[in-house]
Amino acid sequence: MEGRMDARRLYDALDAQRRAQGISWRQLAERAGVSPSLLSRMGNGQRPDLDGFIALVQWLGTPAEEFMVEPGGHRDTTVSLETQLALLLRARDDLTEADKDYLLDILGATMRRIKADRREG
Repeated sequence: MEGRMDARRLYDALDAQRRAQGISWRQLAERAGVSPSLLSRMGNGQRPDLDGFIALVQWLGTPAEEFMVEPGGHRDTTVSLETQLALLLRARDDLTEADKDYLLDILGATMRRIKADRREG
């Protein structure tokens, strides 16, 4: 199976997290353990090498699959929305574990309601 990485999506996710943390690209590079030039090259449309990719997705706390594109340009959507949101919540360091659990409970209840509504409708 041939697949590709969506480097633009990865770069955009890095930029969003960088802005949310109020850090510079240089600080992001330092925290992620990559060179600032790697991030600069990505900003110019180049793809990171495998080690850089791994370091960046680990820093984001996001599964690598989130940035994969299947042949033909389709993204794999087998990871459920609930799982994606749970990963995002778990990666937050500005929430307590109790807050994360509470939000995940609400998310779970909402998703169950949506699924039940779909079955009825």
